[in-house]
Amino acid sequence: MSTTPPTAAQAHHHAQPHTHTRALSAARTTATAARVLRQLRHDPRTIALMLLVPCLMLVLLRYVFDSSPRTFDNIGASLLGIFPLITMFLVTSIATLRERTSGTLERLLAMPLGKGDLIVGYALAFGSVAIVQSALATGLALWFLGLDVTGSAWLLLLVALLDALLGTALGLFVSAFAASEFQAVQFMPAVIFPQLLLCGLFTARSNMHPVLEAISDVMPMSYAVDGMNEVLRHTDVTATFVRDVLIVAGCALLVLGLGAATLRRRTV
Repeated sequence: MSTTPPTAAQAHHHAQPHTHTRALSAARTTATAARVLRQLRHDPRTIALMLLVPCLMLVLLRYVFDSSPRTFDNIGASLLGIFPLITMFLVTSIATLRERTSGTLERLLAMPLGKGDLIVGYALAFGSVAIVQSALATGLALWFLGLDVTGSAWLLLLVALLDALLGTALGLFVSAFAASEFQAVQFMPAVIFPQLLLCGLFTARSNMHPVLEAISDVMPMSYAVDGMNEVLRHTDVTATFVRDVLIVAGCALLVLGLGAATLRRRTV
């Protein structure tokens, strides 16, 4: 029986790895996370940026308001979540972009590794660092800088961790749209600064212009700050706190999904 040779398009189709059809694998995901953590271990400057900079910023903030400790109490809890978010966004976006521009990403996706494995693996690796970062910053603020909160320190740590994970997810997402590390840094004014201005840190969102208040209602950092403020003022877990935590966590998961969907195999 005669067979027709495959066309060039058919051959190219069969040669391409079907990354979008591969189911998420725990083994491949953990292997990816372990590889990223090994790379981070050999990059002390990045580790210092992720772990120490948020702590140093909190120390600086504490002594900026040295004569007004109540002011530090009012904004310190909010910044405890914002600083890790910004740091993880910056480091994750640059690290992921470096993987792509160096050709590492293309080589990985040519292997039996799906986009979901890669994105979740990165999230697990940087999420592990985020846990350490959030614990250090929370412990420093509460027990060394005298941050006075009404609620539980564990709830404060939970929000700080979710904020750091949100920053990781945002960094993974925007790295798909940057062609260089300089461009990745340029995304910070576009993605982070508007949220910083509208999150309620400088004035209550209810006091803003109605248009700006409506915009702030769809920005995840607003709920991160609201969650911190709930811990600052209430001893019990309120319905508002649960709402804020679920929104921040949901936004992180949504952005991770978008990051997997926009992940490009081809290097820039």
